[in-house]
Amino acid sequence: MQRILPLIAAQARPRLIGEPVSAFADEVKAALQAQPHSKLVVFPELHLFGDENPDRQRTQVLQASAEPLDGPRVRELKQLAKDLNIWLVPGSVCERGPEGQLFNTQLVLSPEGELAGYYRKIFPWRPFEPYDPGDKFTTVDLPGIGRVGLNICYDAWYPEVSRQLAWMGAEVILNVVKTTTPDRKQELILAKANAIVNQVFMVSVNCAGPAGQGKSIIVDPEGSTLAEATDDQPQLLTAELDLAAVERVRTHGTENLNRPWSQFREGEPAVELSVYQGRINPATWTPPSYKP
Repeated sequence: MQRILPLIAAQARPRLIGEPVSAFADEVKAALQAQPHSKLVVFPELHLFGDENPDRQRTQVLQASAEPLDGPRVRELKQLAKDLNIWLVPGSVCERGPEGQLFNTQLVLSPEGELAGYYRKIFPWRPFEPYDPGDKFTTVDLPGIGRVGLNICYDAWYPEVSRQLAWMGAEVILNVVKTTTPDRKQELILAKANAIVNQVFMVSVNCAGPAGQGKSIIVDPEGSTLAEATDDQPQLLTAELDLAAVERVRTHGTENLNRPWSQFREGEPAVELSVYQGRINPATWTPPSYKP
């Protein structure tokens, strides 16, 4: 059975801190013209938090802009998603944590105007970013469609993040990015690698120039490119993801060969992983939602 997710990945220039959400609303509405039946619209990391051209992510500016998740900014974004009847990922926001922390937090707003999920970046890009690290992985169910996993920029360099999200049942990983540096070319390889080894869709949406390097990409569970931006210019990537492809690839194998989630046989011993002070246990290796 097909489970289609029409989405838009908006490679866009960051909006200045303090701009009204109504200005962003106009941007979302304009994006929807590219694919009006889209159910999900995704913007880059910290899309609402530009401070200069190019952006320098000055710590004091970001600190001053942080709000809790029940603050006015998120309330307005929830209303926007409801008004447009879409799933909306407005990139990530500067969140003031319950104990005063500064989190880089990815949001998912539902068509009902609810905060369906949020994820605090676990791997801030150190030593350059001022954020406190989060400590929880997040997936969000889109009823009748499937499950998405949340992922921010430098998280993609840690294979454990994508692996954990896939194990939690994510069929699509939304990697919102603000890469202003020359290593975007490596991130494109990581997007494909994370898709291949976990057999999931990867949506890696970066901000446009002059702040960012652009080159956003959407990858299928076998590592094939479905849509990509070849430069840093503002543009909209559109795709219709058939999430049933995840189960097909895992059942029949990548290129009808490789089935990493079905690697182990019943009764095989655990593989010790000293770096984690843990192990791969064959009894718990396969994602709970996947039945080979």
